[in-house]
Amino acid sequence: MVSSTRKQSAARPRPGGRSARVRAAALAAGLQELAQVGYHDLTLGGIARRAGVHKTTLYRRWGTREALILDAMRERARQRVPVPDTGSLRQDLLELARAAIANATTPEVEGAVRALPSLAPHHEAIAAAGTAFWAERLALDGEIVERARARGEIATDVEPGTVIEAVLGPAYMRLLVTGRPLDDEFIEATVNLIVDGLRPRPDG
Repeated sequence: MVSSTRKQSAARPRPGGRSARVRAAALAAGLQELAQVGYHDLTLGGIARRAGVHKTTLYRRWGTREALILDAMRERARQRVPVPDTGSLRQDLLELARAAIANATTPEVEGAVRALPSLAPHHEAIAAAGTAFWAERLALDGEIVERARARGEIATDVEPGTVIEAVLGPAYMRLLVTGRPLDDEFIEATVNLIVDGLRPRPDG
């Protein structure tokens, strides 16, 4: 006779099991499909075919293509753009910017980066997904600034989200608008400009 404890243990999904594999395959396929076919032709059915799963699985878990892409962007950023903690504001911002730009310029993510902002003004679901993604990322990345405030590197009234926007904004300007190089020299110059502007200055 199987005990209730063993029954409960067997019923629980195992970490890294089939559910995790299906999710990982679907999220990767979502970004790949978006990059290849564009938003207008993006469907959960197409993502399911690419991922090798049944589309009802995606409908059950995410419901919409926007929800799946938002989850994919979150997971990709979590894996590829960790929040640094080097003990230095300048070094943290450098590492963050380098990782964010490296991630944003991969074929899978660049497709979303280019498509979603242009579509957001006309699609409420896309606008909501973009707002949710950036609210989460600014809060996470803002920890860098909060630690710098606690260390006394910068004034205590510096707003974390504004600093992160100032670091990443110029990179997205080059990626989406001017097409100018996104090289390490540019990253360092941007971070140095911001950090120099944040340093406490003597009164008078």
